[in-house]
Amino acid sequence: MRRLMFEARAQLASPVRNPRMATVVGRLLALAFLICFGTGLYSHFLQEPLPWMRFPTRPAGLYQFTQGTHILAGIACFPLLFAKLYVVFPQLFQYPPVKSFANFLERASIALFVGASLVEITIGLLNTYQWYPFPFPFRQVHFALSFVIIGSLLVHIGVKLPLIARHWRAAPAPAPEERHPVDTRSVPVIAATPTETSSDGLPRTGGITGRVLSYIDATPALPARTSRRGFLATVALGVTAVVGLTAGQTVAPLDGLNVFGPRKKGVGQQGVPVNRTSAQAKVGTAALATDWVLTVAHGSTERSFSRAELAALPQTAVDLPIACVEGWSQMASWRGVRLRDLVDQVGASPESDFRMISLEQRGGFKQTEMGREYVRDPLTLVALELNGEILDLEHGYPARLIAPGRPGVLQTKWLSRIEAIDA
Repeated sequence: MRRLMFEARAQLASPVRNPRMATVVGRLLALAFLICFGTGLYSHFLQEPLPWMRFPTRPAGLYQFTQGTHILAGIACFPLLFAKLYVVFPQLFQYPPVKSFANFLERASIALFVGASLVEITIGLLNTYQWYPFPFPFRQVHFALSFVIIGSLLVHIGVKLPLIARHWRAAPAPAPEERHPVDTRSVPVIAATPTETSSDGLPRTGGITGRVLSYIDATPALPARTSRRGFLATVALGVTAVVGLTAGQTVAPLDGLNVFGPRKKGVGQQGVPVNRTSAQAKVGTAALATDWVLTVAHGSTERSFSRAELAALPQTAVDLPIACVEGWSQMASWRGVRLRDLVDQVGASPESDFRMISLEQRGGFKQTEMGREYVRDPLTLVALELNGEILDLEHGYPARLIAPGRPGVLQTKWLSRIEAIDA
């Protein structure tokens, strides 16, 4: 078995398969995952805030930036993760498979990290296309796996920290214990003598000896298939391609290069993409009913407004993006009634949070909650118009919410009721 493992490692020898390259690629991958983790937590708590949480409403495009960054960093993880696996692949042929408890922690953490990462970025990518072929809820699993990934990553970094520190800046001569066929096409000379050898010159017991060194050196060195520069250039090209050909769904100047993104800017009713249609929400009949009213409630005080009455109130125009958790965003012009003006008509306190209720009867966001920081923001509207036209049914007719710095799923469409939570 030992002989087979050494032969496999020798056959896989490459200039890029060494601790220095593993460190270079590993720190890029770690950075991408940390960015995903931080921006993902922000998105999660925007959607499911803890009672004490308050969020900034400026800049108005904050969520557009954080979630766009989240998706792009997640996409960059694909080539970076595969590059890391390519570099460390020969370590699968280590013999014995586990050398110490620290080595066990290292191998277990990396196995957990790789497995969880592949699932995480794959279901994340599928979510951007709103395709869910897996039998578990996306949001909950995606959130839980993020902690598994970061935890296993921290364990792995902790175990490998001395090696990472040695190879962080430069490529020093490898320490004796690091020299193996995969790194240098040679085996270290280890001062240990076996008590017995087999007919092929390999030790039956004891440590690796000079005879093992002779055996490995007798294996002809394979020509390098990949240079370090070529490998890094390929990884950089891969990251640039997958990110650059997707970023256009968020970054307007790159819209023309948007090949992979599931949404295109300017494509959709009134020039704005649509995620959830009125047919999916099954709200067409209720939304188009002539007796539709928007009810605003604070405690026992309620007022109902027809669409004509809302249109007769003072109107405000704002430019705000729709920014969705799938990573796409679109700037648009909205016109409607300031939310704070509506809730003031029912005597709401400036400290009141509100619940937004849609005509939609099913779905995880048929009701959403809005903190006082958004309710009182002058840019938060009950919108009646989009891009100079009456709001299209697919965009929430007869009235919808639009607020700065909020995920698109919280910009409730087909509003029917707005009620104070703490009244």
